[in-house]
Amino acid sequence: MEWLVSLVGAGLVMVGLRDLFHTLWHPTRHGGLSRVVMTALWRLARRLRARRRVVGLIGPLAMVTVVGMWAGTVIIGWAIVYWPHMPESFAFSPGSKAAQEPALLDSLYLSLVTVATLGLGDIAPGEHWLRLVSPLEALVGFALLTATVSWVLEIYPALTRRRVLAIRLALLRDADPATGQLDSTAGALLLDSLATEVVRVRIDFTQYAEAYYFHDGEDHSSLAAMVGYAADLAERGQRARRPEVRLAGELLAGALADLATILDQRFLHTGGSPAEVFTAYATDHGRDRAQP
Repeated sequence: MEWLVSLVGAGLVMVGLRDLFHTLWHPTRHGGLSRVVMTALWRLARRLRARRRVVGLIGPLAMVTVVGMWAGTVIIGWAIVYWPHMPESFAFSPGSKAAQEPALLDSLYLSLVTVATLGLGDIAPGEHWLRLVSPLEALVGFALLTATVSWVLEIYPALTRRRVLAIRLALLRDADPATGQLDSTAGALLLDSLATEVVRVRIDFTQYAEAYYFHDGEDHSSLAAMVGYAADLAERGQRARRPEVRLAGELLAGALADLATILDQRFLHTGGSPAEVFTAYATDHGRDRAQP
């Protein structure tokens, strides 16, 4: 029975590590529990009609919640591993009153101290297999800390790329290029560069799905508000007389359709056309679709 309880704890640890792997290191970055937590927080904020300032905190708050969930799963899981063997399989420092505490409390304390790599030494494993398992937990705690820092450092460049594209589209909308200006070599280069940036954003939504739950802020830096204008530019490019402009317009339209597919498959689930997906995207982020 003791080993069965320990195996349950080991299974809980594996669940947390699997979710961490699929969220941060899997090629598709398609986490399970982390996605559920982030989606739930986002929908709760939208349902409560929270103010923009509050909605803007959902992304960072969701990341903190997910990291806390990973840490809590690892700590509780390892505590369950220790629990059936506490206190007879552990050595206590002289004068320590830890052995007089409930076994579960001592197990949680030891797991927390170990995963934080503090190594206080007042409770030490005595059996051989526990002496191997305990340092392994410390390694997992160090890996969790490193992964969290890496996650934060990776997500913000992706948000920057998204905002750069949105601001560039806003500037183009304000400049309102004439048909003759767009139907030129410069117009072809413009549409081609926009297609490249849209592809980068599409990859960011694939690799960093959590970026979806970050609110962009003002309208001029919101892709949700500006992506409609990108579709309008693509349509104008497709109707141009110059073949290079038409080609660039096709590329931009294809990139936008691909982006709409990712948004719909992973977040919105409308099953509609790209235009309908972008409208749903704007609505989900509290924006009306921007008009040129």
